[in-house]
Amino acid sequence: MTFSIVGYDPKEKEWGIAVQSKFLGVGAVVPFAKAGVGAVATQSYANTAYGPQALELMAAGKSAAEALEIITKDDPDKEMRQVGLIDANGNPATFTGTYCYDWAGGITGEHFAAQGNILIEGTVEAMARTFTETKGSLAERLLAALDAGQEAGGDSRGQQSAALLVVKEAGGYGGYNDRYIDLRVDDHPQPIKELIRIYGLQQLYFAKSKPENVVAIEGEVKVEVVKHLLRLDYLKADPANGEELHKALTAYIHTENFEEREQEAGKIDLDVLEFMKKQ
Repeated sequence: MTFSIVGYDPKEKEWGIAVQSKFLGVGAVVPFAKAGVGAVATQSYANTAYGPQALELMAAGKSAAEALEIITKDDPDKEMRQVGLIDANGNPATFTGTYCYDWAGGITGEHFAAQGNILIEGTVEAMARTFTETKGSLAERLLAALDAGQEAGGDSRGQQSAALLVVKEAGGYGGYNDRYIDLRVDDHPQPIKELIRIYGLQQLYFAKSKPENVVAIEGEVKVEVVKHLLRLDYLKADPANGEELHKALTAYIHTENFEEREQEAGKIDLDVLEFMKKQ
């Protein structure tokens, strides 16, 4: 009831998984990843021990193919399982057991493995093609592939949940762990579209400002900033000076959790201003 794609970005040193299923909270079951080690998607009567076991083996130097052989060989129910892996070097492996419900199968390519079961035929091929052809970050390529899989037919039983997990060294909040992006939609009529929307918010809140988007608060930009701070009740009247304006803008930024996009006094990230306009 599930389709997924695991991938690797050799430039950014990121490993990730995107998955959708007619299953409640698929993000709690399918994806496993560790920075510098690899990523695993385990599904179809998922053996959740596959995730930690495969990561441990790949951390010890096993390739994705070697880890796959080891984790499946002694599983009496392996022919009901499905799993995709990417190792530390971006080598892929995928396995689909004989008894997985049709349509079921997987494809590997450069730095990815795509797989699924109980699908409309063509879903996995669409994921593979889209991941290969799409430009952008690993997260964007994984999401594009997942969306293309759904557009091609997806899970033949429908949609319910989706998840995106991307890891990189010190990529988590504050740099304290490797969970660079960890997003889940547990129950939704269009979980992939909702996951893409939430990813957009994650980038807005936590991605660093683009240098070209940081501008001085002057002219028309200042007019807009003041207008919206007044409308949102962070200012009671036109500010008497720059210090008063900076204090109000800082209060807004901290309230909305935009600390990652906070600028020096007298400047603003245009993405923050655009968000203000839409509130």
